Formats: sequence, C-alpha cells, structure tokens
Amino acid sequence: QVQLVESGGGLVQAGGSLRLSCAASGVTFRRYTMGWFRQAPGKEREFVGSIAWSTTMTYYADSVKGRFTTSRDNAKNMVYLQMNSLKPEDTAVYYCAAGSSPVGSTRSSEYNYWGQGTQVTVSS
Repeated sequence: QVQLVESGGGLVQAGGSLRLSCAASGVTFRRYTMGWFRQAPGKEREFVGSIAWSTTMTYYADSVKGRFTTSRDNAKNMVYLQMNSLKPEDTAVYYCAAGSSPVGSTRSSEYNYWGQGTQVTVSS
C-alpha cells in the first residue's frame, strides 16, 4: 500500500521560512516524479513544484519560483519543500504527490498517489 505522509507545516510570519517533508512508503520511490501542490480555502488545488526521480531536474510554478526549493533523498524515501520569503498568499494545505509523468507535469490528474496534506499559515 502506497503511503505519503507530509509534515512540517505550521504558522509563520510573512518573510519567514518553513521546510515541509514528505515520507514515502510502499512504492519504488526512486522511479517517481514527486510533486507538491497546495489548496487554499475556496480555491482549486494548484501546482507548486516537482522534482524528477534523478533529483537534478526540478520545475516550479511562477508564483513560487526563486522562493521555494524542492529536493529529495531517494535513499531515505523522502522529499522536501523548502519555503523561504513566505507571503500570506502562500497560506494553504500543502500536499505531496507521486506520479509517473515527467517533472513538468502540473496537473493533479498526472499524479497517482497523494498525502493527506499539512497546513501552512502565513500571517501578515
């Protein structure tokens, strides 16, 4: 059974940083593109960033480019999202996802497995 578990969310002031983690089990982790998505209240789920199985290729939404960085450790079945210079508009539930599509895949439907999400709240 595939399981993705996010952690590291919380409350932070604008301009601060958070690091989200996602632990994967039950899947050949290194074969999958790992993505991060977020969903704010009343809004659709949106793509944040992704990283290829090789760990050298990443892709980001324009809204977070230059502020967020995703990385992965295939030996530990872990993927991370470092979020810097946080803004109130970054407030959302953040999800990690695993899929077989290329690293530039931005649609939710392109990912097969999802975590339960972790809340990130940025105060102004």
